Amino acid sequence: MKEYILCSAIYYNTQRKEVFQPDNVEDGIVVCGYRHCSCIEIKNQMKNFIYYGSPIQGFLTSENRFVDRKEALKIAKKNGQVGKTLNAKYLLSEDLY
Repeated sequence: MKEYILCSAIYYNTQRKEVFQPDNVEDGIVVCGYRHCSCIEIKNQMKNFIYYGSPIQGFLTSENRFVDRKEALKIAKKNGQVGKTLNAKYLLSEDLY
């Protein structure tokens, strides 16, 4: 089965190894949700959550990988999750659902 987009996700660099994260995330945490605003709200409710740098908005794939919006668009087009004629530079969660 081909890799496909599962859900919206945001990566936060915590500068430490976290458990149960996507396979390609060495340090930091990925928060997943139906839409990116859901991910942000989950993060906002976490107590004492410290991260460094800017969060990266992207998506979680069926292969347990975090991908940025540009790579997500390529995967979604390849698998028919969005129209191949979608004229965009990156994927939005609204393009999927």
